[in-house]
Amino acid sequence: MFEDLPDGVAARLRALKPLLHQRVLDTARTVMSAQGRSLAGGQGRGLVLGVETAVDAFVEAAASTSPDLSPYRAVFTQLGRTEFREGHRVDALRSILTAGGRDLWAFLVAQDLPPAALYALASALFGYVDELAGAAVEGYLDEQQKNSRDWDTIRRRLITLLVQPDPPGDAALQAAADAARWPLPATVAVVSVDSTDAEHLARTAGNGVIATVIDDATRMVVPAPATAGRLAHLAAVLTGRRAALGPVVALDSARLSYRISRRALRILPGDGLIRCDDRLLELVTGWEPGLMDRLAARELAGADSLREPELETLHAWLREQGQVVAAATALHAHPQTVRYRMRKIRQVFGAALDDPDTRLRLQLALRHRLADEPQRVDGTGSPIGLASPFTRTRPASAAGSGRDR
Repeated sequence: MFEDLPDGVAARLRALKPLLHQRVLDTARTVMSAQGRSLAGGQGRGLVLGVETAVDAFVEAAASTSPDLSPYRAVFTQLGRTEFREGHRVDALRSILTAGGRDLWAFLVAQDLPPAALYALASALFGYVDELAGAAVEGYLDEQQKNSRDWDTIRRRLITLLVQPDPPGDAALQAAADAARWPLPATVAVVSVDSTDAEHLARTAGNGVIATVIDDATRMVVPAPATAGRLAHLAAVLTGRRAALGPVVALDSARLSYRISRRALRILPGDGLIRCDDRLLELVTGWEPGLMDRLAARELAGADSLREPELETLHAWLREQGQVVAAATALHAHPQTVRYRMRKIRQVFGAALDDPDTRLRLQLALRHRLADEPQRVDGTGSPIGLASPFTRTRPASAAGSGRDR
């Protein structure tokens, strides 16, 4: 480190050590003041110790051909950890070291040392500063990584409390929110995303959004979703991803938003951000696998004599609330054709077509039958139906999705 240092220079450095301490401390104070910090407090005292340690080590190394810098690196590694814990930037401590090194060099140049000594000191000083700065950054990043793992655990606990079946007590929820440094909002919405990069998504979304992975999907909790521009920004963040936005609910109903978004991600077709409030009918009718099949089978059990065109006509007639002309327009058919088919349909259903509840059940049954693969069943539950030319494939993720927990 100081192999080329002329004789007598080390002794001069020892004599200058008190001045070097003060000079570098003054520089550190100036830089920290510009950062809005001071040398008072725990971290300030730690930096004073770090400066004195660094100067002492540099001076003592001048008298050694093979100095051991590991103890001094350890001091700055710990300072780097403290910098992270106190919320400072990764380069804040490094900038103090760099400024201190430059000022120390300017002081040494003014001491009328021989050129050979200055060349050796310059090489050793700036290499030494780089090594200490590297130790500080190493400590900072190590602490950041450790806390990242801890924060993930803390956030996961908070989100789990919010969406668990049994609502948490106020004290438990407040404690979890305090640990996560998350002010409890009045309202939230839960977003389920087909991904597992929860930390990245939460960081990109900002605005207090927290996220964790539950059941192989990211669950994001969005506070105060009605805040102007918040959901628009979220949609931009989720561009290119398949996600489901649950309804905005009171904080104590976060589980409802979670369950709806979770199920929507499983059963609803489509890419991008699915807004559950816009597709509640699909969610209601598709929530429990097989339930709509059973409804369609029961409501249409006596309609075996009706062909596909009659079923389509009945569906259109029900949708248009019994208006023949409107139904004909929807079917691109003549009104007389609709009247003819409805006479045949009434022979099957009779006066039941005048009952509002029957109409609702029939409309839902036909909507399901004509949109999805029909699955007529007999009294034992065995399929007996014919395939519809209007069959639409369901999302693969809906198969066997089971009951929400």
